[in-house]
Amino acid sequence: MKPRRSIISVPGHVEKMHLKVSQSDVDIVMLDLEDSVPVEAKKSAREQVIQSLLSLDWKEKTLTYRINSLDTPFAYRDLLEVAEAAGHLLDAVVIPKVNHPGDVHFVSRMLDGIEMSKESSNRIGIEASIETAEGLERAAEIAQASDRLKTLVFGIADYSASIGARLVSISGHGEKEEDIYPGHRWNFALSKMVMAAKAHGLMAIDAPYGNFKDPVGLQRSAVMASALGCDGKWAIHPAQIEIINQVFSPAQEDIDRAIKVLEAHKQAESEGRGAVAVEGRMVDRATVRLAKQLYEQAKHLKMI
Repeated sequence: MKPRRSIISVPGHVEKMHLKVSQSDVDIVMLDLEDSVPVEAKKSAREQVIQSLLSLDWKEKTLTYRINSLDTPFAYRDLLEVAEAAGHLLDAVVIPKVNHPGDVHFVSRMLDGIEMSKESSNRIGIEASIETAEGLERAAEIAQASDRLKTLVFGIADYSASIGARLVSISGHGEKEEDIYPGHRWNFALSKMVMAAKAHGLMAIDAPYGNFKDPVGLQRSAVMASALGCDGKWAIHPAQIEIINQVFSPAQEDIDRAIKVLEAHKQAESEGRGAVAVEGRMVDRATVRLAKQLYEQAKHLKMI
């Protein structure tokens, strides 16, 4: 799967922002039809997303779009119209506020029909946003609901609201947390989602950091998410992309270490040895697997 270090969300109805992010260094562009679009602009946003997908030069970027929540009158039209018109360009559809595996089943079956009707060779994936207490409780069930699933995404603001947590910043997206809690306030919730994702071969994506004028806070938030096993983080402003990409890219020393581990493992296999030692330390199969993942990511990013 392509790296998903940085994912930028842009309002579906604002054409100039689509052009701007198409020229950025972000890994994933997510054209949004949900929270960033006012109700009166839902239809025009859908039309604009289709137009932008078909007309802009997206280079090698991975393209996704977020539909409205399935408990609204907009979601089914979002899914049907965009997937029919531009499904051949899309990597995935993002489902917000997934509370039950049935939400994923519905979208997956709809995509089955759309792709059969259009005779499309591109299979659209699914990204499920875990944004409520109910969704987090069922994260493991959701993670295995469809073989279209690619990621689970943590939605910090809606999750906070769903459990009645204190609002400590204007955006509600990860700022000023250290003022009220000793450590990472969302450690358990994020770790549980990451565990569910990784247990079923999915990537895990962290929520955005709300203050795009606070690079230090963003760096701290991204480093913490990476340490907990996340593969990337949403951005809400192009200014955040460089920091997020840097945090979620392997460092050269990590790449060199991975190569040493893989070379030692290959040598041990050729000699019929099960045990592998690197720089005087034993290396097990889990370490070899991590080294392979890091090596493949660095290779895709053209770092080796």
